[in-house]
Amino acid sequence: LVCFFVFLAACTTPSTSAPAPSAPTAAKPAAAPVSGEIVVFAASSLTDAFQDMATAFQQANPNARLTFNFGASSQLATQLGQGARADVFASADQAQMDNANKADVLAGPDRAFARNRLVLITPGENRRHITGMHDLANEGVKFVTAQPSVPIGQYTAQLLDKASADPGYGADFKSRVQANTVSQEDNVRQVVSKVQLGEADAAVVYSTDATPQVRDQLQIIEIPDALQTLATYPIAVANGSNSAGGEAFVSYVLGSQGQTTLAKWGFLAPP
Repeated sequence: LVCFFVFLAACTTPSTSAPAPSAPTAAKPAAAPVSGEIVVFAASSLTDAFQDMATAFQQANPNARLTFNFGASSQLATQLGQGARADVFASADQAQMDNANKADVLAGPDRAFARNRLVLITPGENRRHITGMHDLANEGVKFVTAQPSVPIGQYTAQLLDKASADPGYGADFKSRVQANTVSQEDNVRQVVSKVQLGEADAAVVYSTDATPQVRDQLQIIEIPDALQTLATYPIAVANGSNSAGGEAFVSYVLGSQGQTTLAKWGFLAPP
């Protein structure tokens, strides 16, 4: 499912489902304020950070209206290729941005704007006593991930490949974890929900997805640097009906205020 979030120009606070952030300072655009609806297709892992940005952006652009479509990057790229219109596309990996570019739905070049670390999560009670990556292959462990086309699913596969190449895990490590996989979800937030609800024993997700709303219901286990894959997020103006608005939002995300908000939500600076 893909969620739509519409922020009216009169909005002054983020959604009540997200923790109350500190009051943002209105952005100071270099150009004249933009207006009209600005449709942003963005990876689901960006939900909290982009919602947080919306208030300051719209304070600086009071006649603009941001409409967010959050979902799996692969699903969003497919929608764009099938004719859906957006002014901005922000992906959780380069592959889906490249797919959007091949479909000729971008109005400009993409630029990296953030990175993200992978972490291992378990339910708070951690009944399987999982303490690290080795335990994912233990008998009876219920592992959940995302569809192979979804960026977090691809990053998880890369992680398991690295582990299988390490003699400490064994060449069959990936196949044993795959045998323990009980579901492949449509996006990373659904993966987190499965673990949060105790329907799975463990998952690999982005560190930013262990948000304040769910953090006290999870155990978060760091992944060794030798196995770590840093997710890089690109953003681009797309072929929507409000190119000026799209360019303004992309500039805001790449600018100091957008980068400060991303850092607040746990994202790393772009390469």
